[in-house]
Amino acid sequence: MGNSLVKSQLNDVGSFLSTTIKSLENYLNETTITQMNQHLEGDAGYYKLILSNLRKLLVYCEESLDACNVILQSEPFQKAAAEKTLYRIFHQCIEEFFSPKNDAWFEDSRSAYTGKNSIKFYKKVPDDLQQLVKGLEGEFQRIREELEYYETDYRTKMIQSK
Repeated sequence: MGNSLVKSQLNDVGSFLSTTIKSLENYLNETTITQMNQHLEGDAGYYKLILSNLRKLLVYCEESLDACNVILQSEPFQKAAAEKTLYRIFHQCIEEFFSPKNDAWFEDSRSAYTGKNSIKFYKKVPDDLQQLVKGLEGEFQRIREELEYYETDYRTKMIQSK
């Protein structure tokens, strides 16, 4: 891929990360387990797991945005570093959103055929949390489709370099 295309994708992903960070920060700064229980009496342990996962996702997004900004400001443009960063963003941010390691929620792959949101929670959660995830999902899906190329391309390069 040419430098301009990779740079353009890095800019697009940076913009996506910036928007995502704002949404996650707003939710996490305003939400406690007690508030979640007031909206919907539920499992406090499950709510804690969800909030923990959202905080982890926020940190991954912040670190990734910092990496994007450093690469975009460097002269000359470091294409290899940009591709490696996009690969890492795919694994740390995108994959963590759709399939968190701590199983706070899961992706229902059949939903792609029904046109419904694919993120499903194991237990009932407050509506504001549902709205947050629903609002983020479309852009996460778009970026996932754009970055899947780096998943296969980067792995191929790593295997060939051995």
